[in-house]
Amino acid sequence: MVSDYYRDKIILVTGGAGSIGSEIVRKLSLLGPSVIRALDNDETALFNLTSQMDSQQQIVRPLYGDIGDENRLEMAMEGVDIVFHAAAMKHVPICEYNPFEAVKTNVIGTQNVIRAALNQNVDKFILISTDKAVNPLNVMGTTKQLAEKLTISSNHYRGSKRTKLSCVRFGNVMNSRGSVVPIFHEQIKRGGPLTITNPNMTRFMMTIPEAVDFILDSAKICMGREIFVKKMKSVKICDLAESMIEHFAPKYGYNPDEIKIKVVGDRGREKMDEELFSTDELKYVYENNEIYVVLPQFSYSKNYGNGVVDNGSFSKVEDKVYSSNNTGFLDEKGIFELFKVVE
Repeated sequence: MVSDYYRDKIILVTGGAGSIGSEIVRKLSLLGPSVIRALDNDETALFNLTSQMDSQQQIVRPLYGDIGDENRLEMAMEGVDIVFHAAAMKHVPICEYNPFEAVKTNVIGTQNVIRAALNQNVDKFILISTDKAVNPLNVMGTTKQLAEKLTISSNHYRGSKRTKLSCVRFGNVMNSRGSVVPIFHEQIKRGGPLTITNPNMTRFMMTIPEAVDFILDSAKICMGREIFVKKMKSVKICDLAESMIEHFAPKYGYNPDEIKIKVVGDRGREKMDEELFSTDELKYVYENNEIYVVLPQFSYSKNYGNGVVDNGSFSKVEDKVYSSNNTGFLDEKGIFELFKVVE
């Protein structure tokens, strides 16, 4: 059981006050760990996180710091069993306008966290990644791709250490800060219009609880060097906007017909559709009913065997493009079910 795995563990969550990081902290707090250290450079968000923890507050340690500070990371990492590395710059336009800072955070910052984890002989290191790391067109996706490759290849540095480094990769998370759902929600509150870049754009979509359950399950089974990919349904951005108008407009005193959708055009460096893996990765991808696993691709894979897929519940994936435009789409009912989770 997942709950047994995390019992009595000391856990560090970087970006621990963010949308994903804070939910990791909350869920872990119910699984009996010894201590959860939430590291973040947002003091107010850290304060709010610990204030909301109620009876679990005593096991959560709010650590103020930045992943650019190697000394702070070494102190934060002492005695840690598991690291969830969620700290990152995540928004495509911000990374495009601030590319040096995106590299410092997503690449050098990840290197700093990995180095501290190896120095402190942490058991498991899990990088939280994104489908935008696959065949990236923009700075954000490229830096996350490099963060993935750093994580996987840093297993070369293990030597006699116990540290196992793996990644999890998933799509857009509903209601996370800066995602399209809260943006649409605020636009509906104001009476519209809802602004979309292209009505034909598609995205993989999941809720924050789904994402965090996937992260915790992956950390339990990882052996190092894998990339775990969540199986997700897709949504057409135009369908999402129309469903949100129908669902939320009456709550704010509007007739759904009053709120319009405005197409504003491409912001630049955005894909029409997202992909789960590259064509090169496809040769190494296995699946079960819930997840895909990308296995190591280089010569050392012979020493790894088939790792987590050895138990027989996984099979080789088909040789095709796994895109948000050719997987199952959420229908209106499915989108409404997601709204129940985010409200």
